[in-house]
Amino acid sequence: MTATLTPRPPATRRAERSGFLRTLHAEWTKFRTVHGWVLAMAGALLVTIVVGLLGTAAPGGRGAHSASYPKGPGGEAVNDSFYFVRKSLTGDGTLTVPLLSLTGVADPGTGKKAQSAQPWAKAGIIVKESLTQGSPYAAVMATGGHGVRMQYDYTHDTAGPSGPVSQESPRWLRLVRSGDSLTGSTSTDGSHWARVGHAKLPGLARTVQAGLFATSPEAKQDTGAGTGFSPAVATGTFGRPGLTGGWSRSAWSGIHVGSDAGTSGSYPNTTKGGFTQIDGGGFTVTGAGDVAPVVGGPVMGVGFSVENFLVGTFAGLIVVIAVGTVFITGEYRRGLLRTTMAATPLRGQVLGAKALVAGGVASAIGLVAAAITVPIGERSAHGRGFHVFPVTSATEVRVVVGTGLLCAAAAVLALGVGALLRRSGTAVALVIASIVLPFLLATSGVLPPGASEWLLRVTPAAGFAIQQTLPQYAQVLSVYQPSTGYYPLAPWAGLAVLCGYAALVFGLAVVRLRGRDV
Repeated sequence: MTATLTPRPPATRRAERSGFLRTLHAEWTKFRTVHGWVLAMAGALLVTIVVGLLGTAAPGGRGAHSASYPKGPGGEAVNDSFYFVRKSLTGDGTLTVPLLSLTGVADPGTGKKAQSAQPWAKAGIIVKESLTQGSPYAAVMATGGHGVRMQYDYTHDTAGPSGPVSQESPRWLRLVRSGDSLTGSTSTDGSHWARVGHAKLPGLARTVQAGLFATSPEAKQDTGAGTGFSPAVATGTFGRPGLTGGWSRSAWSGIHVGSDAGTSGSYPNTTKGGFTQIDGGGFTVTGAGDVAPVVGGPVMGVGFSVENFLVGTFAGLIVVIAVGTVFITGEYRRGLLRTTMAATPLRGQVLGAKALVAGGVASAIGLVAAAITVPIGERSAHGRGFHVFPVTSATEVRVVVGTGLLCAAAAVLALGVGALLRRSGTAVALVIASIVLPFLLATSGVLPPGASEWLLRVTPAAGFAIQQTLPQYAQVLSVYQPSTGYYPLAPWAGLAVLCGYAALVFGLAVVRLRGRDV
């Protein structure tokens, strides 16, 4: 005989929904009528805003970081600084040139030549819409330590053949323009070509600037006390350029795009950018800087990011965690939970209603705090002469909404731990130690980078990644650590870790609540 499951009648389901809504309303009424909880949540809102704004209230004055960074075609902050030997190209055309060597200078005191350039030093050929920083471009180049690359519009990078460039092992580079499409190729002998990459630059102007370039970010060094950077330049030696298509008949001319080395490069005292023509119609080109997205944050000395204005979130979370815990432990302490369970025998329903109330209020606190703090912080930073990294509207919405979800998940986790331990002090301390403490340790720089990244991967503090706006680029040399604003997990993945902890603890709390007397 086979047993069958009889579905619950619609009337029963409606009654259950109605019962849960009554429970939810009762828990909301309970929360809002306890003035201490309401005032505490208002305090969480206030402290999140105040700590966030005070934490970014650096002294005023327009200094080295006051100028706005150029914006690339995607709206991102970019470095666009290099030495450029160029001509005008109207319509379609091809530029082919042998790169005979790529060397660098990285000693700010002596200008001593290095055996090879810095790993992301670049020398090659480029088609750029204009000399304006941030304008669209496509380039094929050799690098100091990452082989031949094709890069375009700052964020796009395609790897080609590996290996260094030298007099014994030159690289031929070719860039072909056809309308708004550009194709980069390379060769070791000038006869057999391999495609490196392809770029499409919609709306590219008919007349563009094209030619040879060289640039180098600063040299990354281990100073013993941490990672530091020193001035560096790159020098590319080119053979005679080969041109086909609508090239200007004027002579080659040189210009330093950006007039300096930007935020990611600088010149040693003994070396400056420029070019010279050599026998056979070739050129040596020397430059510093980078053609790439800006990375870093206040620690790197290049401005504020949106999440910097939300540093007060950790302070607000302490209050949210305390209220979320007491929302359940207070009833245990006073013996009121028996009355609640008598009115609502479905114990999981009671805990679910409490979670919705605590999470909903915490979410509103986080969302409102972020929505207030971010625009005020941005205006304040601009007014004091500091740059704020631009982000898309979608990213800013994600940060604001994500801050609300971060607070909600923390409140539910605190509620669950409170239901399991039934002791307010112990539960509050445990949740703070699992969320706030790892965040502070990881981002303060007091721990080694590996330990900091481990904490932000496996603890509930991973949820703070939802506030991150600084993308990491493999082709940009920087210090990608939690202390400089870079999390080991993607924003939604980090939040998922926190939510996973909250769901697990909440589930255990429901099981325990159902399995023993209150």
